[in-house]
Amino acid sequence: MTRKEESTYGQEMKLPLLPLRGMLVFPHMVTHLDVGRERSVEAVEEAMASDRRILLVAQKEAKVEDPTAEDLFSTGTVARIRQVMKLPSGTIRILVEGLSRAEIIDVEGIDDSFTVKAVELEEPQGLDVSEVEALMRTLVKQFEHYSKISKKVSSEALLAVSNIDEPGQLADTVAAHVALKVEDKQAVLETVAVIERLEFLCEIVGKETEILKLEKRINIRVRKQMEKAQREYYLREQLKAIHDELGEGEDRRAESEDFKQRVEEANLPEEVEEMALREIKRLAKMPASTAEAVVVRNYIEWILDLPWNVETDDTLNIDGAQQILDEDHYGLDKPKKRILEFLAIRHLAKEIRGPILCLVGPPGVGKTSLAKSVARALGRKFVRISLGGLKDEAEIRGHRRTYVGAIPGRIVQGMKKAGSRNPVFLMDEIDKINSSFRGDPAAALLEVLDPEQNNTFSDHYLEVPFDLSRVLFITTANYRDTIPQPLLDRMELIQLPGYTEEEKVKIAERHLIPKVLEEHGLESDRLQLSENALRRIIGEYTREAGVRNVERQIANICRKVATEVVQGHEGPVRVTVQNLHNYLGVPRYRRSQAEERDEIGVATGLVVTWAGGDITPVEVSSLKGKGKLVLTGQLGDVMKESAQAGFTYVRSRAAQLGIDDSFYENRDLHIHVPEGAIPKDGPSAGITMATAIASALSGQPIRSNVAMTGEITLRGRVLPVGGVKEKILAAFRAGLDTVLIPDENTKDLEELPTDIKRKIEIITVRHMDEVLEQALSNGHQLFDEIREELAAEEEVDLGQLPLADSRSERHPSAGVQ
Repeated sequence: MTRKEESTYGQEMKLPLLPLRGMLVFPHMVTHLDVGRERSVEAVEEAMASDRRILLVAQKEAKVEDPTAEDLFSTGTVARIRQVMKLPSGTIRILVEGLSRAEIIDVEGIDDSFTVKAVELEEPQGLDVSEVEALMRTLVKQFEHYSKISKKVSSEALLAVSNIDEPGQLADTVAAHVALKVEDKQAVLETVAVIERLEFLCEIVGKETEILKLEKRINIRVRKQMEKAQREYYLREQLKAIHDELGEGEDRRAESEDFKQRVEEANLPEEVEEMALREIKRLAKMPASTAEAVVVRNYIEWILDLPWNVETDDTLNIDGAQQILDEDHYGLDKPKKRILEFLAIRHLAKEIRGPILCLVGPPGVGKTSLAKSVARALGRKFVRISLGGLKDEAEIRGHRRTYVGAIPGRIVQGMKKAGSRNPVFLMDEIDKINSSFRGDPAAALLEVLDPEQNNTFSDHYLEVPFDLSRVLFITTANYRDTIPQPLLDRMELIQLPGYTEEEKVKIAERHLIPKVLEEHGLESDRLQLSENALRRIIGEYTREAGVRNVERQIANICRKVATEVVQGHEGPVRVTVQNLHNYLGVPRYRRSQAEERDEIGVATGLVVTWAGGDITPVEVSSLKGKGKLVLTGQLGDVMKESAQAGFTYVRSRAAQLGIDDSFYENRDLHIHVPEGAIPKDGPSAGITMATAIASALSGQPIRSNVAMTGEITLRGRVLPVGGVKEKILAAFRAGLDTVLIPDENTKDLEELPTDIKRKIEIITVRHMDEVLEQALSNGHQLFDEIREELAAEEEVDLGQLPLADSRSERHPSAGVQ
C-alpha cells in the first residue's frame, strides 16, 4: 500500500496550475512567488478571476522553460492567492497560502495556461495519539538541534514550530524550513499519512543535522588553516617590508633563489639535497645580520662546493705512465714497478677499490714528488695534507656546527680543493701523528683509509655521508715503527731506500741542476759543475739519504754565480774540486774512512741513521779492575743488552781464544761508541761489540778493511738485521772491501747495485766463530789451531769437524780482492 492509497480522497476540483521551479509550497505555508512566464501569468489571472485558488506543482527539472505535463510532479498544493503585485520589471509577485494536498487527475488546457482536474488528498483519521505525540516531540527536538547548527532557521520559525499542536501542520512546517532537495520535499508532500510523514522527517532532519555538524567541523578546520595561512602571509609580508626598509629584502630573496637553483643543478644525493633545502629554508627566515645566518650560509656553501658527482677520467696508459715516472725520478725501480702494477689493475678492473699505498723512506728521497707523479700519470687532481704533529681528532672529522668557527676536517677540505671525487690524496708524515685529550687522530683515520668503510665517511660538520671510495690515498712516513699498528694493517708498504752516491750524481745532473738554474734565472750554459765537484758536494758538504741538502748546496753555488753574472762576468762559470771551497766554504763533514792499520779492540760497525748508512767504530779497552763492564756513547737499552750478550759469549770462548779464565774478576772492560752526542740503539752492533771485546782481551788485532753488522745471541748465533743495502753502501764509501752480514740477510743483496757487488766482498755468517775467524788478523790460523786441539782431545777425525771456512759463504755475486 502506498502513501497515497492510505489517504482519503476529497472532492474533485478544476484549478489553474502554476509550475514552480526549484521550490515547493506546503499546506499551511505562506510565501511570495515571482511569476514571469506568460502561461504562469495567465494562470494567476485566471485564478484571480474565480475564487483565487490555484494548484502549485513543482517541475522535475528547474531548467525547463516551457514545461509539459510530463515535466511536472503529479502531487501539488492547493493554495489561495492573498495578494498580487506587479513589479517594474513586468513580472508579478504574488503572496500565496498553502491549503491542502491535491493530486492531478487530468490536464485540460495546454495552449494558453494549464487547467487541471485535481482531487484533494485528506489525511487519515484514527491515529495512535501516543505514537504521534512521541514523533512530534522527537521531530521538534531534532529541529531545535538543526536550528542551532544551521544559520538559515530564524528564531521566529523555531518558536512557531514549537507552538504547533497539529501533527500534519508540524511536519509540513518543519519540511518547509529545512534545507532539503526538491525531490526530498516532494517525497514529504506526497506522504499523506501523518505518522509516516513524521517518521520520514525525523530521519531526514537527523541526517541533515549530522551533515551540518560535519560541515561545521570542516569549515572550522578550513577556517583555521586559512587563518594560519593568512597570518603567515601577513607576517611574511611584514618581515619582507622590514627587510626592504633595512635594504636586505631583495638580496635575501635573490640569495635563497640562487642557492635553490644551485642545489637543483648540482644533482646531489637525495639525503644531501634534503639537508641543503632544509638549511636554505632556515636561512630565508633568519635576519642576515645574525651569527646563526652566517653559520647556515657557510654550511650551504660547503655543501654546494664539494664534488659529490664530479669525477675525472683516468689515463690508464702504462707506457705513458712509465715515461712520466722515469722523467720525474731516477732509480726507485721497485716503487715504480708497484705503481705500474696498480695502473694495470685499474685498466682491467674499473671499479676496484684501490689499496692504500704507504711510501716509507728517509727524508728527501722523493716520496711526495712520487705521489705527484702518480697523479700526473693517472690524469687525476692532486691534493696534499700534512699530518705531522696532528693531535686533534677534529682535524680529521671536523667540528660540529654548534661550535663557534666550526669548519670541516682536512679530508673534506682537501676534497673541496681537489674539485673531484677521485683525486690522488697524499697524507704526508703519517708516522708523526699524536694523541691527546682531544682524541686520537689515528683512530679517525681508520675509517678514511679502510676501503670497506670510506664510501660513507662521516664528517661532524657535514652531518651527511661523503663517498671516499674513489680516492687513491697515498701516505708517507720516515719510520715504519712509529705508525700506529691498526693503520699499518690497512696500508701496503713500499720501501724507498736512501740513494747511493752514483744515484745522487745522476739525480743532480738530470733534475736538480736544471731546476735550480731555472729558479735562479740562469741559462743552462752559465754554470759548469764538474762531476768530481758534485761528488765532493755529496760526500763532504751533505750527509743525508735523500738529495734535499744537495739541492740547497747547488742553489748556494747558483746564488754566487748569479752575483758574478750581474757584476758583469762573461762566459760560463766553471766550478771544480779546486775552487769549490770558494763557493761553499770549508767542508762540513768528513768522509767516514776505515782505520789505516789493524788495531786491537777497535771493530768497524755498520749503522743506519736518518741520513742513510754509515760506519762507526766500536772501541774496547781492557783495564785492571774488578770485572766491571762500562758502556759509554749514549747507548740505548737494546744496545747495552747486546754488549752484555757479546761479553757472555767471549767468556764462553775464553779458553779457545787464549784468554785468562779469571779475567772477569780482575779486569774491567770499557766499551765506547764515538759521537756520544748522537743517541744510538738497536741490536745490529752485537757482533761488532763482541769482536772488539774478544780482540781487547786476547790481544789479537782486528782487520781494518772489514766491517760487520748482525745481532748476537748468548750461544753465538748471528741473527738478521735491517738496512743491509744502506750499510753495505756506507762500507763502500768508506773504502772497505769486506763486509760480514748475517746469512739470513742474503735475500737483501738483490737490491744492491750490480757495480757495488763487483767491488766489495760480502761474506755471510751464521755463528760468531765465523765472525772472529774473518775479522781477527790471524783468525784463520787461530781457529785452525782450535780445531786441531779439539780434534786431538776428542780423538775425532779432522775431516768430520765443522770447519769455519765451510760455514762461511761468499755470496755468488761477491767479488774477490
